[in-house]
Amino acid sequence: MQGFQISHSMQLNELTALAPVDGRYRSRTALLAPFLSEWGLIRHRVEIEVEYFLSLTQIPLPPLANFPSELAEPLRDVYRNFSEADADRIKALERVTNHDVKAAEYFLKEEMNRLGLGEVSEFVHFGLTSQDVNNTAIPLSLMRATREVLLPQLAEVRATLLEQARAWKHVPMLARTHGQTASPVTVGKEWAVFVERLDIQMATFQAVEFTAKFGGATGQFNAHVAAYPEQDWSAFARGFVEGTLGLKRSRITTQIEHYDQFAAWCDNLRRIHTVLMDMNRDVWTYISMDYFKQRIKEGEVGSSAMPHKVNPIDFENAEGNLGVANALLSHFSEKLPLSRLQRDLTDSTVLRNIGVPLGHSLIALLSMQKGLDKLLLNADQMAIDLEANWAIVSEGVQTILRREGYPKPYEALKALTRNHGRINADSMRAFIDQLEVNDSVKAELRQLTPANYIGHAAELVDLLKD
Repeated sequence: MQGFQISHSMQLNELTALAPVDGRYRSRTALLAPFLSEWGLIRHRVEIEVEYFLSLTQIPLPPLANFPSELAEPLRDVYRNFSEADADRIKALERVTNHDVKAAEYFLKEEMNRLGLGEVSEFVHFGLTSQDVNNTAIPLSLMRATREVLLPQLAEVRATLLEQARAWKHVPMLARTHGQTASPVTVGKEWAVFVERLDIQMATFQAVEFTAKFGGATGQFNAHVAAYPEQDWSAFARGFVEGTLGLKRSRITTQIEHYDQFAAWCDNLRRIHTVLMDMNRDVWTYISMDYFKQRIKEGEVGSSAMPHKVNPIDFENAEGNLGVANALLSHFSEKLPLSRLQRDLTDSTVLRNIGVPLGHSLIALLSMQKGLDKLLLNADQMAIDLEANWAIVSEGVQTILRREGYPKPYEALKALTRNHGRINADSMRAFIDQLEVNDSVKAELRQLTPANYIGHAAELVDLLKD
């Protein structure tokens, strides 16, 4: 359409990228690019091919018995020093082969010729199908992205929540259940709830194994056995996948990985995101109640029309991005374990998008961290709300009266709090004064206030570990 065309030669940037993870938010997602971009996938494929070849030299297969060991490290440098130019060479080969893994194989053979290893270059990709490379390269890149980018950022958010929980563990705050005023809590204890939830989910998340398929065209080393029947290829594959790559090998497979553990990874990350979404919504609500102010940055605008506003945009941004990530992770979890017979290609295009939910996850974590760092506790407003809601101590009053055997204490407090308008300190004291209990019990009841009726809130925060 005239007037709406972008030149094909225009460089990809924030304005021309289709997805915000590679456009508007590129500065926040760049840490994932070495692992989960197209470049990262190609580089990891080359790494798998190099390490597989070098593992064959360690058996050694007869034609590789005289492999010059001093060339092992220069060969590894092919993926260690992998550049955008190298990826461009592979993409050029792919335009000819129309096959991405074959293009990586041809690239590596060219590099081996350069190193004087042309005579043994046919042992690159020896006996493999493309999924032996993809189903090791992708979990390897995902494992590294998880451990080197995602988990550290999660840990940073968790550390901030823990620090705030400890700092605010004695600050009383009116609670709300069903949207109605309820027995008070402390700010720190409410923060601690989310820290503990994160700890539980992160522990199971880190226990999920990154599994890989490695077994030839349909999973049982047909080509390998035909060429070298005396070799224990299953033992070799286990040593390569688990020893060299640090993954967990799925032993009995079709052409592709089961993806069951991948689905577990997706589901567990979704639960972490859900905990964080819950936290973001609560903080958003506390800000709307004026329980928190937000540190203002010079020059920032909260609303294009209303100059007074400082919107909780960091928490809104985090919630939105977590939701997008979870939608994609849900699809991955449901789709990837399903495949027709020994293999169909639907997993391939889905797996190419794995960087997208992680990108949204990282954006959300960075936004949430930014928002948490801007929070300014407004304890004065919390105190005002507590003082205006003396009815919330009725739970404690009726419980002490139960202990003393007072007749129908619940009903007495119900009548007081529902039939006498707003309860304040004076009306609560008057109620206590007319009770037919001894003076020591009355003195105990008078000690209860909305600000100190907080149970073991501080002690619960202390249960959390660094």
